[in-house]
Formats: sequence, structure tokens, C-alpha cells
Amino acid sequence: MTEPTIPPITEDDIANYLANTPDFFERHAGVLASVQLSSPHGQRAVSLQERQAEMLREKIKGLELRSADMIRHGQENSAIADRLHRWTRELLLTRDAQELPLVAATEMAAQFNVPQVAVKLWDVAADFAGQAYAQGASEDVRAFAASLPRPYCGANPGLEAASWLVDPGAVASLALIPLRDAGSPEAFGLLVLGSSDPHRFAADMGTEFLERMGELTSAALSRLRP
Repeated sequence: MTEPTIPPITEDDIANYLANTPDFFERHAGVLASVQLSSPHGQRAVSLQERQAEMLREKIKGLELRSADMIRHGQENSAIADRLHRWTRELLLTRDAQELPLVAATEMAAQFNVPQVAVKLWDVAADFAGQAYAQGASEDVRAFAASLPRPYCGANPGLEAASWLVDPGAVASLALIPLRDAGSPEAFGLLVLGSSDPHRFAADMGTEFLERMGELTSAALSRLRP
């Protein structure tokens, strides 16, 4: 009679046995002490305890890096909040409504380190129609502003709005932010940010912060609306 073939013990069998027999190393403490593992920092063998210590050090290092990133992002967010506070404060302190577009642009350039900023408005109240910022926007650029569901960010392909900047030839990237009354699909102006850095306003960047800036600027400049 042929004896049944016993399948060889596999690594999975050993792993399952040890996982299901937690007191094995209590009964065989010498085995645990003699286990040698390869070190990730060379070809030498290390004890299980030393390997565990290395893994713990690596985990701590990873946590420290993540903590440093969180602190850095927190500091950056705090700095942005401070700049936004100072910009908003200057708008609130501006008593003469006709000065608001200039204050909005100059303070944005100063607080957020934007090299060039321009604002154009249309359909403003008669008292402000003679101001430079209320003139020069063609029907095409008005239609373009109205078509923007969110700020445009990208290269400077020679758009009309770029010509409103002091030195459009030096601009490699643009952010065009439509200005709207709350809840209205129509735009009554355009906020233009320009930079010589082609990556400052990249096409794939998030626009949430720029949208918030557009909302605040729109609210401030609504005083110039009829």
C-alpha cells in the first residue's frame, strides 16, 4: 500500500502557525533571540530587536517629515491669512469710492507680491464713468469676462486684458478674474494679475483662492455700481 504523500511545509504554513500560536516564542525564547534579519542599510545581518528598532526609527523619521510639512503649510496659510487681512482692511478704510479700484490693485500687488495688477470696470454709476478704470474695455473683452465660470490662469497669448498692465510684454503668465454681483452670471469688470514667472499662474493650478479674491473685490467695487 502506497503511503500518502505529505506536502512540504511552506513559508505561509510557518507564518500562519506563528500568527496563530502567540505563545510560541514564550516557550522558545532562545529562537527569538537568535533570529537574524538582513539590514536595509547594507548586507549585514541584524537581530530581530535591532531590525525592529530600525523600522521604528524610520517610522519616526517619516512622522517628523510629515509634521514639518504640516507646520510649513500652517505657517504659509497663516501668512496668506495675514496678507488677506491687510488687503481687506485697506479696502474698508477707503472712504472715497472712486479710489477703490486703485487701492484694490496696488494693495494686491504689495500684499501678494504680484508684479503687475490692473482693474477694468464697465456699467458703473455715472459719477465714476469718467475714471480711467471705467474706460477701454471692448465688447469682446466684456463677453470674454462673462464667459469665465472661474478665473483664467495660463500663458499670455496676447489677450486684450493683458494690454491693461503697465508692461504686458514682460508678462509670461496671467490670472484673469471676473468681477460679478452676487448671484449674477454677468460680469461688470475684470481683475488682471500678471507675472514674468510662467509658472506663477499655471493653467493647472487651483483657482479657489483667486475666486475668493474675486468675490471680495466684487463686493468692494459694488459701491461703484448704479
